[in-house]
Amino acid sequence: MSFKKIYALLITMLAVALLGSMATAADMPDRVILDSMSEMFEAVEFDHTMHTEFGEDCSACHHHTTGTGTTDDRCVSCHATSDEVATVACRDCHIEAPFSSEHINQKSLDVYTFHIDRPGLKAAYHWNCLGCHEQMDGPTECEDCHTRTARGDAFYHINATGSSAEGGH
Repeated sequence: MSFKKIYALLITMLAVALLGSMATAADMPDRVILDSMSEMFEAVEFDHTMHTEFGEDCSACHHHTTGTGTTDDRCVSCHATSDEVATVACRDCHIEAPFSSEHINQKSLDVYTFHIDRPGLKAAYHWNCLGCHEQMDGPTECEDCHTRTARGDAFYHINATGSSAEGGH
């Protein structure tokens, strides 16, 4: 094979790789609205674009990248040869209401479930986000990211006074 043909082949392969990564980046949302606790807290507007600057690829925050299997140590022991995944959305694996009667009843029907220790959606967000925020000196207090709604204020007795024996905090 001549030098020109090899050079043309390499240029073509590079172009395909660049276009493929651009297509993946184009599919990525700029912002993600996290609203699983919207009754108690206003939705968190997550700046996805800004956060992508901190990791080498999607697996820095997600356990895998689109089109690959998992890289997370907790998952890979069983899922090392799992099929490629189409999305990296947290709620694809972590459920919103892990303590609901419906979910608990469903788990009790499947005696072969190995994911009994998989955290719910809220825990997955917090474990992942807070660990990184502590390392990178990002916001770590609840209200840095979450603004309580009126219902949340009422639930947490935000206007209560007095001691805990009197019903306040």
